[in-house]
Amino acid sequence: MTSEKSWRSAFSVYTQPHVLSMIFLGFSAGLPFLLVFSTLSAWLRDEGIDRSLIGFFSWVGVTYSIKVFWAPVIDRLSLPFFCRILGKRRSWMLLAQIGIMAGLIGMAGVDVHSQLRLCALFAVWVAFCSATQDIVIDAYRIERADAEYQGAMAATYVLGYRIALLLAGAGAFYIADFFNWRSAYWVMAAAMSIGVLATLCIREPEHKPVNGAIRIEKELENALGVAEAKNFRQRLLAGFSDAVLSPFVEFFRRNGRTGLLILMLIAVYKMSDITLGVMSNPFYLDLGFNKKDIADISKIFGFFMTIAGASLGGLLVVRYGIMKSLLLGSVMVVVTNLLFATLALTEPSKLLLAGVISADNLSGGLATSVFIAYLSSLTSTAYTATQYALFSSLMTLPAQFLGGFSGVIVDRFGYYAFFLYASAVGLPAILLVLLLMYREKMMRTVPSGP
Repeated sequence: MTSEKSWRSAFSVYTQPHVLSMIFLGFSAGLPFLLVFSTLSAWLRDEGIDRSLIGFFSWVGVTYSIKVFWAPVIDRLSLPFFCRILGKRRSWMLLAQIGIMAGLIGMAGVDVHSQLRLCALFAVWVAFCSATQDIVIDAYRIERADAEYQGAMAATYVLGYRIALLLAGAGAFYIADFFNWRSAYWVMAAAMSIGVLATLCIREPEHKPVNGAIRIEKELENALGVAEAKNFRQRLLAGFSDAVLSPFVEFFRRNGRTGLLILMLIAVYKMSDITLGVMSNPFYLDLGFNKKDIADISKIFGFFMTIAGASLGGLLVVRYGIMKSLLLGSVMVVVTNLLFATLALTEPSKLLLAGVISADNLSGGLATSVFIAYLSSLTSTAYTATQYALFSSLMTLPAQFLGGFSGVIVDRFGYYAFFLYASAVGLPAILLVLLLMYREKMMRTVPSGP
């Protein structure tokens, strides 16, 4: 359990070099994201590409959702030569960043009219390298600092990520308007050098062998009959067991039956936030606000309140510990979602809209940084990349599936009922956090044996 600390001690967390370095790594992670999504869609539409073809480009995003499949490779494989110079995490990070730069340069060099398929291949390559970079940065962040610093590191990561989104979104539009889209992508490729420099300057985390993990791997190999690994098939099966099966077994052996509750919490914690987010922009438009009003309020209030919320979440993790902060975040998301229900019943007002968006982004930023800290605390240093990639996929996929029915609920029952529903979806997260806190308290009060 993290003991409560003074506010002065909590604020000092943001002066730590490894915390500040996450701004630059967050920037490097956020920059490619829009360049293979909405910014790319705008470029293609501006060039007169059919909307049906542009829609197919959205499938590039699947790459981010399935990164768990190659996370075990990153956990187990050390890159030859580069690993000796930079270390395991930094070498993978640098390789991914170079891959992103190369892909963006490739996109900048194609003619989207005559080489659209090549443009799509470059976009998939950028997304693959970007997802790989996400895996490595998450692993680096978790291994670089203790659990109490994870909230602050998540907050500075979010700051860098948001700055990158502004550059890759609005910044790319300005460059394209002044020059052309190819120039915009050249500039974005050059901007990736910020991540490269950060990778070269940061320190590689320590990689100590985890005895419990080694024991689990040996037990699984014996159970599968591949402990000796005499031929290629046995070596392949042993490698699969160590890289893919062992992380799951280790997690449940460490957490016992509580592991199921933890996985349930991961699956539902962001559900309320994501469900509401699907319909937020259509709701603003249906209220009568124009696109400029929405963009101005979202960019100004949304950006700064998200950063403020994420920073506050980092402070609360240091000051009060992860579980209390996790509970606060889950409650705030539910309460702020109810504000949208109020907005649905009142006359449209820019002031009220700004207040609701501010509250929503503040709670969302706080909940996100605290939840990242919680997920980070659940991983074993033996399988950091694999377990965190699994957690992050579980965090988004069920919520995105449920969010797909948002429009149906709005069409049938209206926005007011939808926002009540979006808030109610967050109640299981609150109950699960309380249950986990209770179980944690009971485990501390049970007297240990002689």
